[in-house]
Amino acid sequence: MPDVPRETTTPDGVPHVAEVGVGPWEGPWPEGAHWDPELLAHGDRRNVVDAYRYWRHDAIVADLDTRRHAFHVAVENWGHDFNIGSVIRTANAMGARAFHIVGRRRWNRRGAMVTDRYQHEHHHADADALAAWARGAGLVLVGVDNLPGSLPLETYDLPRGCVLVFGQEGPGLSEPMRAACEVVLHIEQFGSTRSINAGAAAAVAMHAWVRRHVFDQRP
Repeated sequence: MPDVPRETTTPDGVPHVAEVGVGPWEGPWPEGAHWDPELLAHGDRRNVVDAYRYWRHDAIVADLDTRRHAFHVAVENWGHDFNIGSVIRTANAMGARAFHIVGRRRWNRRGAMVTDRYQHEHHHADADALAAWARGAGLVLVGVDNLPGSLPLETYDLPRGCVLVFGQEGPGLSEPMRAACEVVLHIEQFGSTRSINAGAAAAVAMHAWVRRHVFDQRP
């Protein structure tokens, strides 16, 4: 799938959609099993970083597996929420180990922009099933929702091995999921709105984990 076309404007004010990605490889083809002959011949318009241009899909996944981070992402899927795709797209960008769908197995993938193909996906029927999986994997469930009694994300020391759990837009985390989480964190807000978009909240929480465990040198 190609990148999202970028619309620009010509000097005379006419909208123009710029082509993204790269065209056919110029010059002798590089050697290596990770290169995709079809992409080398016809160009690579996928939504991937430049370092992975012309790579086979399975080679990209295998390379990512060598450097994924220790956190997972879980999303409750009770209402076919479009925001799930946005959460998964950010999970890919932040290097999440895997993503988990809790509830309905089918989910709206449009917002993921095909990034889900480069992640490992797990499905769990309900909160108890996710909690059982996490215990077996030695991971802590950390809910993210602005609930009474929740703690501020900004001052909480996120555990390294954890599953960041997000509810669907509107209802937030279900009661069973709240009970299954070791802690529920909220994002401090300073405006008039009661909440922020679920996809935006997930991005803030994942980046908080990255700041703590990738850039912070504390043990």
